[in-house]
Amino acid sequence: DGTIIARSSPVQIGSLTGWTEVGVGNGYGVAVKADGTIWSWGNSASGRTGRNTLIDSSSPIQIGAGTDWYKISVSDAFTMTIKTDGSLWGWGDNGSGQLGIGNFNSVSSPVQVGALTNWSKVATGNLHTLALKTDGTLWAWGYDSSGQIGQNSATAYYNSPLQIGSLNDWSKVGCGGYFSGAIKTDGTLWVWGSNNYGQGAQNTTADISSP
Repeated sequence: DGTIIARSSPVQIGSLTGWTEVGVGNGYGVAVKADGTIWSWGNSASGRTGRNTLIDSSSPIQIGAGTDWYKISVSDAFTMTIKTDGSLWGWGDNGSGQLGIGNFNSVSSPVQVGALTNWSKVATGNLHTLALKTDGTLWAWGYDSSGQIGQNSATAYYNSPLQIGSLNDWSKVGCGGYFSGAIKTDGTLWVWGSNNYGQGAQNTTADISSP
């Protein structure tokens, strides 16, 4: 809102009414307008605002000049986005491979994940990402401390997308801090990852390493 004053009730950001998507992370926000432009503000540490700068901003500033941004998922210190052409992009902290770009280097402006254009949905946890393709397959990458990547493996980090199983009947995805969830086309609900508080809803507190 142009200040760094904490607020205890809602304050409008500017006077525009064309916002369609918004996500908030640790001290920053990202939003998409109806014209397909993407904007960010707040804490720019690790490049999380995606504007090729580490300078904070107290009001929205456009990221690049593109008008084809569509869906966003904002995490603690990184953002994943899908464009209207189905391509997948990310920026910000990448110390655990959570951007899926094949390395562990943080980036301060949008970088495409591979070259495919068949991504449909994306969700972010603290240090991992979960995504769906248009063919109904389920993919994950990043930190796998508690099985949240769903590979039933002891590997700690994955820096590029890995398919979870071989099924193609997934329809929705969601992420918590260190656990993951998804819904299939038949309406069944599946979870995996950290379960120390029973967030896996399996009447146990043991971690779950596959859906």
